[in-house]
Amino acid sequence: MSERTLSPAAAKEFYDRFGSKQDAQAWYEDAAITALIRASRFSAAASVLEFGCGTGRLAEALLEGHLPETAVYRGLDISETMVRLSRERLSRFGGRAAVVLHATAEVPRLTVDGVDRFLSTYVLDLLPAARIKEVLSWASRVLRPGGLICLAGITRGTGLVSGAVMGTWNAVFKIRPATVGGCRPVVLADDLAPDVWAIEHHEVVVRWGIASEVVVARRRASTPP
Repeated sequence: MSERTLSPAAAKEFYDRFGSKQDAQAWYEDAAITALIRASRFSAAASVLEFGCGTGRLAEALLEGHLPETAVYRGLDISETMVRLSRERLSRFGGRAAVVLHATAEVPRLTVDGVDRFLSTYVLDLLPAARIKEVLSWASRVLRPGGLICLAGITRGTGLVSGAVMGTWNAVFKIRPATVGGCRPVVLADDLAPDVWAIEHHEVVVRWGIASEVVVARRRASTPP
């Protein structure tokens, strides 16, 4: 049976409407994002590529306080609304920041390689399993050897409270994915092939019963074709 995830068209429609309301999810996302930033060593990065930039809130924080002044940021998103919001938010950074609309189900064909950080937060948990693997494979191709993939997303609960909350979340997702923005609990660390990635940081952060997985992994110097 195929996964009941939102189609790319449905996801685009949802997030075009959702727009800036996405920032209201900070009440449970920010603790995981803080942990991700702490583990990702952005101060040593000259370039960042973000898959699913949303409103640009995280990109702004990185450019303001965590990346070197010479570092460049590139983001992409499926939603025209999110791309517009990100461009407006990041315009003050000039040529250091660029945001691209990617409104197809295909793996992006951007002419980028050798980036230092591949970033994606609360995006891969929208995608079917096969698509997650495609994105991770693409990430391994655009990252330089030794570069870091930096991920956060909804995951399974770790105790009685978060287990119940995330179990309910998953049940709602199975009935009507759009109710929870198309996101469902996944374990991204399980999709990071050990011959390609060396996991350097992995934790689950729980806020008000909502569990978020944080994973940082290094691209190995040589990877399978």
